[in-house]
Amino acid sequence: MSDVVSAAVEALQAKIGDAGFDGVAKFVISGEGALMIDGAGVHAGDDEADVTLTADAETFQAILDGEINPTNAFMSGKLAIDGDMGAAMRLGSVLA
Repeated sequence: MSDVVSAAVEALQAKIGDAGFDGVAKFVISGEGALMIDGAGVHAGDDEADVTLTADAETFQAILDGEINPTNAFMSGKLAIDGDMGAAMRLGSVLA
């Protein structure tokens, strides 16, 4: 697991807290790896998911830092979404 993914797991877990996520989402950080977000929390992994979000490390960090809204990242082409758009919107609410 890359340092970027390790740091992302910690940052996302802190942001989501103990509530987890209603569904299964995968966030692919281009060139670094993937992490899973589900009811148990956040962990590194590349399993099947309801929705897969893909971005580069810079965009992912900007979303975590609140510098860019996930919806704006998607609309500007910096964030790709494949799968359940409803799950993506719920995840966007958690990240915002």
